Amino acid sequence: MSGPARANNLARQISPPILWSAASAIKHRRGTRRSARGPAVPGKQDLGAYWDPEFATMLDHWGEGTVWVEIVLLMWGYEGKVLDIACGTGRTMELLHPFPKLDVYGCDISDLLIRKAAERGIREDRLTVCDATRTDYDGDQFDYSYSIGSLEHFTEEGIGKFLIECRRITRRSSFHQIPVSATGREEGWVNGGRQSFFNNSVDWWMQWFTAAYPTVLVLDSGWRSRMSLGKWFICVK
Repeated sequence: MSGPARANNLARQISPPILWSAASAIKHRRGTRRSARGPAVPGKQDLGAYWDPEFATMLDHWGEGTVWVEIVLLMWGYEGKVLDIACGTGRTMELLHPFPKLDVYGCDISDLLIRKAAERGIREDRLTVCDATRTDYDGDQFDYSYSIGSLEHFTEEGIGKFLIECRRITRRSSFHQIPVSATGREEGWVNGGRQSFFNNSVDWWMQWFTAAYPTVLVLDSGWRSRMSLGKWFICVK
């Protein structure tokens, strides 16, 4: 099947019209990445929030009514091994537990968050503390993988390594939900609240995704904030 045909077929499978009536399937060829204009790019990722108990409590609720509904719909009808990358307290893993054909695993850089996931009843042999840019998982160990509200907090170097590692360990497709600039401009690295993040355009992000994957689709997410709109980047190997 050709690239465009595969993209259209995937879009029909994972784009419920009730949720994404205006979903757009966008495929780009591999391109050269460019640095964002705007605030300076950070020298390193700020990880302190991931060991904050109050932040852990927030993670248990922030996706209600938006991204958590969406990941359930995205995974509906699939079967096989799935990795929740940067799984946090395991709330999303818990939501996917009723799907009998999904074998869900999770990893996170924070041992505090992994302990919280275990405390909610997720089996410890399904949970791993690791850096998402260099895991110990085998190649193609998982059929599918996903991340939600995580990749935007990585440095540019980390984004590239994250996606290469994700492709290495995932056999089929991976799904990544991130915020993009509501203005459509490259606003660069934004320092705000407990976490800093990239707030750039869809095109800026597509250059990273298409450097790692031959087929990438973009779907609207219901999540939004004052300065950002949520998007799902569906990456097909």
